[in-house]
Amino acid sequence: MKQALTALVLCCAVLGPAFGQAQPPAAPATPSATAAPAPAAGGIRGQNIFEVKPEASADPNYANQTNGERMKVQPGNNAPMWRQVGQGVTGYSSLPKSEAPEAGNLIQPFVQYPGSRFTNAGEAWRQVRNDWIIPYGAALLFVVLLALAIFYFTRGPIRLHGQETGRKIERFTPFERATHWSNAIAFVTLAISGLVMAFGKFFLLPWMGATLFGWIAYALKNVHNFVGPLFVVTIVFMVFTFIRDNIPRAMDLKWLARFGGLFGGTEVPSHRFNAGEKVVFWGGVLFLGFFVIGSGLFLDKLLPGFVYTRGEMQVAHMVHGIATLLMIAMIMGHIYIGTLGMTGAYKAMRTGYVDETWAKEHHELWYDDIVAGKIPAQRSVPDGSAVPPAARPAIPAEGTPS
Repeated sequence: MKQALTALVLCCAVLGPAFGQAQPPAAPATPSATAAPAPAAGGIRGQNIFEVKPEASADPNYANQTNGERMKVQPGNNAPMWRQVGQGVTGYSSLPKSEAPEAGNLIQPFVQYPGSRFTNAGEAWRQVRNDWIIPYGAALLFVVLLALAIFYFTRGPIRLHGQETGRKIERFTPFERATHWSNAIAFVTLAISGLVMAFGKFFLLPWMGATLFGWIAYALKNVHNFVGPLFVVTIVFMVFTFIRDNIPRAMDLKWLARFGGLFGGTEVPSHRFNAGEKVVFWGGVLFLGFFVIGSGLFLDKLLPGFVYTRGEMQVAHMVHGIATLLMIAMIMGHIYIGTLGMTGAYKAMRTGYVDETWAKEHHELWYDDIVAGKIPAQRSVPDGSAVPPAARPAIPAEGTPS
């Protein structure tokens, strides 16, 4: 029995610490015992919570501290620096101020563009583009395309009421056609490339994939940038070539009031270009074209005398996007009338000639001037030169039946 009790005591002495049993206090160290070494300087030390100093934010000047002052009380807290960055404070830069005025600015100052919140300029530009230009621009183009499709399938193309005579009138000279086609090709190229860059990620990217779409968008971006200056040259030629016959006249108001007779049965008489074509010329080619070309050349950094800051580029981008979408919408109607919407219109620009009946029904005043001899029926070839018989005009003299 005594041996069993002795074994039990030994087991408790060994297993007691493992089960959290309290251990008897250690015997006080004798003077001869070796003292534990003190912690080295700079090591981890304990801190009494009642002895902690007040937080750095308790300083009345806390919000006005510089980044250097903040680092002394809160190492690693760079809030003052980023606050200045957000406020548009310019830092140090070795670049000349005249050449790089924004070299020391990381974040643009706060602005509020039409349609955006009051935020930094980069975010404000993004809001205008993504919340207004892209969705409403796409809606505008879709509505115009839908309206043209409905009109075509319900009314069909505008056809001639009379029979063709076989006698031709030169409506466009070779130089005029070359000017128009060069401008049209440049415009279509810019429109397609611009629409892909603006809307491609919504329609093409999902089924084309990022790799292929990325290459296409990159290629079209370069095409857009190179064709842009060519478009400017063709616009200049367009203006000087066709401005004479696009001067507004009093009878244009009558044409506009009746929409040229588009919804009636008889067209309103007009000269070489009717009021609708003049609206496209002055409103689309000249007015909108001025903003499209000016902003486009600015975005390409081709205009002298500018430093091209981020804010200026953002404003130019918004102007370019809005003017371009309006111009595309207007030219869509012009393309429709010149191709599917009117019989013989496309042939006139392709060959340069129209039948007498076409000229009389669609541009009666122009036809009357030709009959009266005020305008030559054949303008590109001098009298007496060789003209193909099929193209030789046979305009009756004034007063004779046609």
